[in-house]
Amino acid sequence: VQSRESGGGSVQAGGSLTLSCVVDTYIFARCGAISWYRQTPGKERQLISTIRQTGATIYRDSVEDRFTIDQDKSKNNVSLQIHNMKPEDTAAYFCAPSRAFCPAAYSSWTWGQGTQVTVSS
Repeated sequence: VQSRESGGGSVQAGGSLTLSCVVDTYIFARCGAISWYRQTPGKERQLISTIRQTGATIYRDSVEDRFTIDQDKSKNNVSLQIHNMKPEDTAAYFCAPSRAFCPAAYSSWTWGQGTQVTVSS
């Protein structure tokens, strides 16, 4: 297993969740950046946020003020905090190497189960 996502659940609009991703040690060490993605049925996977080994972060414009990505290198963990949640945040959330910064790792990535987030209005 290359990654394990957790922390999803059902929340009401306005609530918060913290998602956690433990990445395989080899990938975490070799890849320059890890990203969170989300996907809803019938739609393409959407890039949400990326964190580089330097700690630099990148966010999708539409979520920049409500999402916070962080990493704990000692635990190979990348987290995603979601605040002021909205029904449109409902999706399965996945972590994986950054497609932009780790294209080789991304192209060979075996996607995990993800963690489901459901936001009710």
